[in-house]
Amino acid sequence: MDPREIEAIVRRALDEDLPDITSESIFDPTERGRARFMVRQAGVIAGLAFAEATLKAIERGASFERRVDDGESVERGEVIAEADAAAITLLAAERTALNLMQRASGIATATRRYVDAVRGTEAKIYDTRKTAPGLRALDKYAVRCGGGENHRIGLYDMFLVKNNHIDRAGSISAAMERIRRRGLPQKIMVEVRDRGELDEALALKPDFILLDNMSVEEMRAAVERVAGKVPLEASGGVTLESVRAIAETGVDRISVGALTHSVKALDISMRIERVAPHLP
Repeated sequence: MDPREIEAIVRRALDEDLPDITSESIFDPTERGRARFMVRQAGVIAGLAFAEATLKAIERGASFERRVDDGESVERGEVIAEADAAAITLLAAERTALNLMQRASGIATATRRYVDAVRGTEAKIYDTRKTAPGLRALDKYAVRCGGGENHRIGLYDMFLVKNNHIDRAGSISAAMERIRRRGLPQKIMVEVRDRGELDEALALKPDFILLDNMSVEEMRAAVERVAGKVPLEASGGVTLESVRAIAETGVDRISVGALTHSVKALDISMRIERVAPHLP
């Protein structure tokens, strides 16, 4: 990831949280500490760079040692990183570091499950723009850590002609004509809802056709009709239970909004080493 994107996300998160009046009242700024980040359930790790950046945004000289890499599978109880810094730094950074890493790891873990579910087929798993506001760079990075692919990053890097565009323009043909008239280099994907729209889109030769909320039988028929002329993407209501059957229809791509819009954070904790109590 671009370090500038990591820094921007971390800075926004810390601006919401600091200063830590509790830790600053209890501990002296010179008091040092060591902390371990441990997973409390099996999953796929992502976002270690965000945890490190959080610590170093507060204390430039903080040390962060990774025990695993992003994209690695881990088991319950495994230590994934250790940090050395002022005790105040560790405590002030704890929640932001964990929030970002737990979210990213949850996305990576869910993505890996979908990727594993379609293994052996030609289909690839893609994300969508259904990301948390301000966290798109993190969310899409986490999908890659889980073995998935990124769809368009925003509204600017690919044309996606959806049903509202088609209904307002009057037809797929009218929408496509206006897009091509601009002469922009971005690829074009067209969303279709039925066989009639599929035939209209196919004749216009877009770069991709998206099959919107079609049944498995309709997808299989679409694959036969298109016969490899244009890559096909399945989208709409995809679940872990249904994704294998969708992949076996022969579609090339499956986009799954649940990867990022219904995130279950991976359970990760940070524990600071205890200090022996002062004796009277």
